[in-house]
Amino acid sequence: MGENSNQRHAEVMALRYGLELGMTLIDTAEMYGEGGAETIVAEAIANRRSSVFLVSKVYPHNASRQGAIAACERSLKRLKTDYLDLYLLHWRGAIPLADTLAAFQTLKQTGKIRDYGVSNFDVTDLETANHLAGGDAIATNQVLYNLMRRGIEWDVLPWCRQRQMPVMAYSPIEQGRLLNNRSLQAIAQDRGVTPAQVAIAWLLQQNGVVVIPKASTLTHVEQNRAALDLQLSADELAALDVAFPPPTQPTSLEML
Repeated sequence: MGENSNQRHAEVMALRYGLELGMTLIDTAEMYGEGGAETIVAEAIANRRSSVFLVSKVYPHNASRQGAIAACERSLKRLKTDYLDLYLLHWRGAIPLADTLAAFQTLKQTGKIRDYGVSNFDVTDLETANHLAGGDAIATNQVLYNLMRRGIEWDVLPWCRQRQMPVMAYSPIEQGRLLNNRSLQAIAQDRGVTPAQVAIAWLLQQNGVVVIPKASTLTHVEQNRAALDLQLSADELAALDVAFPPPTQPTSLEML
């Protein structure tokens, strides 16, 4: 969002409608539209900040001790709020994790953020962070996870579950690429729903997983919300396991 000014009104309306339907987590980042998405979010949450769980992310090259603090201040200004509920390192870069965690702790102590976490971290990254000062307070790991990208089930997801750390699943429909799968379409047709709703419902049934599908139209928002009420049966879950097999060995963490 925030990349095309002609879409601004529709994007704001979509976010507001999602809030009205009870979907109160909004995920954004300084990277999205180079701050443009955060200005969209600011307009959408005006006069309703207290009912929103707001997440933003810092670029790796901005994630130094002073850089992350400055980046957070810029995000807060664009978002027209004085705090974030959750602030994430977008992915691991060249800046030492210890420096980023130190900045996150300062931001938390000063009330600029309530919690902090990471994104696109594999188990090695998580272990490294966990052994650093402030690493034990990492609240979540946001990663690519959907029916086509199940590699985290081998290691990342169990690691997080063991520590009761929720995983945030981004790109739940693989940017639309998985929607042509025949098994997915068959289940959707039998249930009278869309393939995207089945894909999102599957993720929502995974223990300890938060799902963040993008929606920029009112219809899309409504469909996403309806996925929460779709409970897949054991047979349907088994059919999806055949169509999209779970991992049988470790794989490198995938990113989009």
